[in-house]
Amino acid sequence: MNIGEVADRTGVPSKTIRYYEDIGLITPARTTNGYRHFRETDLHKLSFLGRARALGFTIEDCRTLMALYEDDTRESAKVKQLAQAHLDEIDQKIAQLQGMRATLSHLVECCAGDDRPDCPILQDLGGEPAE
Repeated sequence: MNIGEVADRTGVPSKTIRYYEDIGLITPARTTNGYRHFRETDLHKLSFLGRARALGFTIEDCRTLMALYEDDTRESAKVKQLAQAHLDEIDQKIAQLQGMRATLSHLVECCAGDDRPDCPILQDLGGEPAE
């Protein structure tokens, strides 16, 4: 399979596939004229990486997950530990976003949104105390 076919089948863009090759996450075979030739195993790895990236895992996490996936002697506890750490990070981001939303919602509620120049949103952004 060529890179275009693999991109179509996995949903991973060609540019990303080339990047994954550059950083050593995948190693497709090369034909005599130097073109990449992807095997089914490469397709599977790219699907795996695409799914892991869609879940927000970092490239280094993906490297670790791929190594664990390919290791028949792995301990599932290591996989769970990595996934739990990522889940904890997601929970922290959600909490931050909820706090941002609450603050912005309050500011929008406080702004009259009329033709007067005073605006609690701009006051807050400028670090000024609300009147």
